[in-house]
Amino acid sequence: MTKRCQVTGKRPGRGKSYSIRGIAKKKKGIGLNVTGTVKRRFLPNLIKKRFWFSEENRFITLKLSMSAMRTIDKRGLSAVVRELRAQGQKI
Repeated sequence: MTKRCQVTGKRPGRGKSYSIRGIAKKKKGIGLNVTGTVKRRFLPNLIKKRFWFSEENRFITLKLSMSAMRTIDKRGLSAVVRELRAQGQKI
């Protein structure tokens, strides 16, 4: 499976990691300089979680971010599952 939240749709973001050298001007240096950049990925905080779905009397496994867990706590599992099925996801 991809690194993507089934509920919120969060996926990895892109960015750069900077290597910095020098002494800060605060410390009476000539300033900090970027000496190198490297591409990196910001991964979402995903976990696989089993929920008991009482309407169908079975367990459901979802790949979720932590913000999606809070969404399920707030709105309820049945409302979230209904919305996912309306989007065409197989659960």
